[in-house]
Amino acid sequence: MSYAPRLLLVEDEPGLRLTLTDRLVSEGYVVETASDGEDGLSRAMAQAHDVIVLDVMLPRMNGLDVCRSLRQRGVQTPVLMLTARGQVADKVVGLKLGADDYLTKPFETIELLARLEAVLRRRPSGPQPGSNTYRCGDLVVDFRRMEVTRAGVPVDLSARELKLLKHFIEHRGETLSRDALLADVWGYEATPMTRTVDVHVAGLRQKIEANPKLPVHILTIHGFGYKFAG
Repeated sequence: MSYAPRLLLVEDEPGLRLTLTDRLVSEGYVVETASDGEDGLSRAMAQAHDVIVLDVMLPRMNGLDVCRSLRQRGVQTPVLMLTARGQVADKVVGLKLGADDYLTKPFETIELLARLEAVLRRRPSGPQPGSNTYRCGDLVVDFRRMEVTRAGVPVDLSARELKLLKHFIEHRGETLSRDALLADVWGYEATPMTRTVDVHVAGLRQKIEANPKLPVHILTIHGFGYKFAG
């Protein structure tokens, strides 16, 4: 896969967490882990992920409550829930709460990989035809109303910043050179004066990133340009 999907694994069994992490990394995923529900919820809210693998039986906060909290807070990241054998009620409740799929323990890793690929294929990677809204973590962009919110709080963007953000979202996962951004967003021909892009990206990060010094949305590709990772 050319773009490495970001995956959050919330699983309290150390052995399974380690085994799954090793296999997922070998399959091209960027994996972040949490060992309890509260930490999982915090990580899901703090950073953008392409998919979340969420165990139901977790300490401190069970997976069903984590899923409910995410959806109530506007986080639409696909969730694949792991349920114990025979717990039909958990599966039903999980799907009603907004989970996208479930897998019953014990399972073969190859089946988990297949389910993840299916979930990611269904996941929109940016604004879709007929849709004017993009959501990623706590970031919501409404292109029809020209409004952006983060964690429910309005973000004041200039017209240029909004155009730059829209361009990044439409080219999610692609590495974009400064010259290409100048041409596509500003309408300038290639020029050595690319500081304009850096200044606007820095300003945009200040407004949409939880921690601008450790950005999770707009990543710097040193010596080349930028990539919008979600």
